[in-house]
Amino acid sequence: MFAERASGPELMDDLTLATDALRQNLDELETINTWLGGYQPVLNALHRLRPRFPHGRPLRVADLGSGGGDTLRQVARWARKKAFPVELVGIDANEFMLDYAAAKSRDYPEISYQQFDIFSPEFQAQPYDVLTCSLFCHHFSDEELVTLLRQWQQQAGVAVVINDLHRHWLAYHSIKWLTRLLGGSYLVRHDAPLSVARAFRRADWVALLQRAGITRYELRWRWAFRWQLVLLK
Repeated sequence: MFAERASGPELMDDLTLATDALRQNLDELETINTWLGGYQPVLNALHRLRPRFPHGRPLRVADLGSGGGDTLRQVARWARKKAFPVELVGIDANEFMLDYAAAKSRDYPEISYQQFDIFSPEFQAQPYDVLTCSLFCHHFSDEELVTLLRQWQQQAGVAVVINDLHRHWLAYHSIKWLTRLLGGSYLVRHDAPLSVARAFRRADWVALLQRAGITRYELRWRWAFRWQLVLLK
């Protein structure tokens, strides 16, 4: 079952979802990412990209599919430690998630949130230095991803940083039983293993990038069962 990407929808793909269970699910995802080093692919990539950052103004970063805003808060803390200014924007299509993320980010004035359809011309006209996305790409079909990868590389002034899952039987069964043992919400128990099944192997990324005509990139495997993909200008 892991030879190819699964295609079944996740419950969180419903953009009208706005319940206490979704709020609990976002909290659970932040806990899982903290335990399993889920923020490191983005933070490590930003560290390596620092020599490319613009001088004399804040670095403008957009996090696509920002969900609960936890990745942006991690980036904000990292930037504060490095003492360089940033303007961080969370992009999501779910209004409930944007409100939730904004409430949790009150202590971070460098973070704002906007509702966009990432396929829209309005979003594509927005200028950013770095586009990031975490656990976002696996929600799209291969055909959609080819379009998005090409679009993102053109839109980002410096680079695109992608953090997503490695499709592997051990990752699938581990997260399936972990979410049950910890008494996770029905959302995380359904979506977490399915996310792994919808995710990527190295050959998937190489084929997608080839179809998108992208040749300048860095692809690294990161613990635990993550891919760090950086698209360079």
